[in-house]
Amino acid sequence: MNRKITPSRARTGQFAVQLSATRRGARLARLLATEQLRSWGLPLEDASLVIGELATNAALHGCVPGRDFRILLSVYDDILRIEAVDTRGGHLPCTQAPSVDSESGRGLLLVEALSVRWGTEHGPFPRKTVWAEVALTGS
Repeated sequence: MNRKITPSRARTGQFAVQLSATRRGARLARLLATEQLRSWGLPLEDASLVIGELATNAALHGCVPGRDFRILLSVYDDILRIEAVDTRGGHLPCTQAPSVDSESGRGLLLVEALSVRWGTEHGPFPRKTVWAEVALTGS
């Protein structure tokens, strides 16, 4: 008996959007990126949280007056790579746990928990990229 072997379908795709480095720009980045994931038929929950955190950090902490930030999504097989590019290259994200009574500072802990891996890249000057990779298994 011959069984037909079907190769796994490789998923690929790219999306990029450049927005103003404001709270509104960060919110819009999350909404547009989430809609793109929906159009690709990809799971939204974890990815949307990571996108929102990276976009907010880029808009609020990577902000240089008059300069925008960019969100990029890349899908390769079962990995979604999320990149937030800002123009404050000398200001790296803080990965220390905040004090117990602090109302902020836990976002990168969320990114770390929801991502397969994450990190930063410098350049070209004055830019930096904070990226995270989210597994798309089960979709």
